[in-house]
Amino acid sequence: MGQKVSPIGFRTGITIGWKSRWFAPKSNYGEFLVEDERIRRFIDSRLNRQPPYAGISCVEIERTREEVKVIIKTARPGLVIGPRGAEVDKLRTTLEELTDRRVSINIVEIRSPDLDAQLVAEAIAEQLKRRASYRRALKQRAEQTMQTGAKGIKITIAGRLGGAEIARSETKIMGSIPLHTLEADVDYGFAPSFTTYGTVGVKVWIYRGMFGEEPAEEEQGAGALGMTRPRRRHQAREPRDGPAGPGGPGQGRPARSARRREQPGSAKGAATPTAPATPAAPAAPVAPAAKEQTAPTDQKQGQEAKKPAAAKKPAAAEKPAAAEKPAAAEKPAAAEKPAVKAKKSNTKEPKESKEPQE
Repeated sequence: MGQKVSPIGFRTGITIGWKSRWFAPKSNYGEFLVEDERIRRFIDSRLNRQPPYAGISCVEIERTREEVKVIIKTARPGLVIGPRGAEVDKLRTTLEELTDRRVSINIVEIRSPDLDAQLVAEAIAEQLKRRASYRRALKQRAEQTMQTGAKGIKITIAGRLGGAEIARSETKIMGSIPLHTLEADVDYGFAPSFTTYGTVGVKVWIYRGMFGEEPAEEEQGAGALGMTRPRRRHQAREPRDGPAGPGGPGQGRPARSARRREQPGSAKGAATPTAPATPAAPAAPVAPAAKEQTAPTDQKQGQEAKKPAAAKKPAAAEKPAAAEKPAAAEKPAAAEKPAVKAKKSNTKEPKESKEPQE
């Protein structure tokens, strides 16, 4: 069969305290145990199942020889106390009549009801009574609990879901729930929902973090939200890529790429791109000559200086071509003709010699 264990009973006495704290001999142990169960059931039926709906999740009981101290943990302390403490006085008198002992009541407020598994289970059970969509109810409660600060939540409902004839179960899980870790603060709650078509059970597990580490985790969540590692990696790469740009760390690469893009445009008129060529000895005299030729053109308008330069190049190319063509055409023409004749004579001789051989 199943080996599921209640997370509260599994951690009781190790990381979670007992809900009943008293000592008694064998003769009175059974009597006190039954009395504690009566007190819890009466408070639940009086404040949770009736219109006050105080949202009580836990009732702790402490005993001495003279009195019984009842600690009520509720999400709505105002409804339990009432105007000027009238409701507390009524509850005290009824408990004294029930136990025949002197009773004192202490009320503790639950600051975050969304992180209490019992209150979440009762809220889902109430929605199922009103015939709400069970999938929507599970999703809304799970997301709301995770936004409040929980590390994980698991909700399981079983029964005639949606009025189906065959009972089945539905589970919603978000985050992680380390059930086997005793140091993990895992809360568990169960609440039945008595609907018109049957009873539906609701179980809730909520993982609220490790015991003793909640404040440190809250500070981390309020800070960078886990973005510290990528920033450290970028900072470690900055010295390799070069100095940071004007926008802050991580801007070294864009600054260098912008400089490279500016180099081809500024190489025509500016002297900055020729700086790396200065250490070479042969390139030194060539660089100033190019600068002297381009200096006057840069001082004039850019477009006007480029147009005459483009017109001069074809003129200079046409003049030598026209002068060289007649000289080159006359001289080689006379020299090539005898060469051709000689070749023809040479080619005919071997043909005559081949005929007698055949």
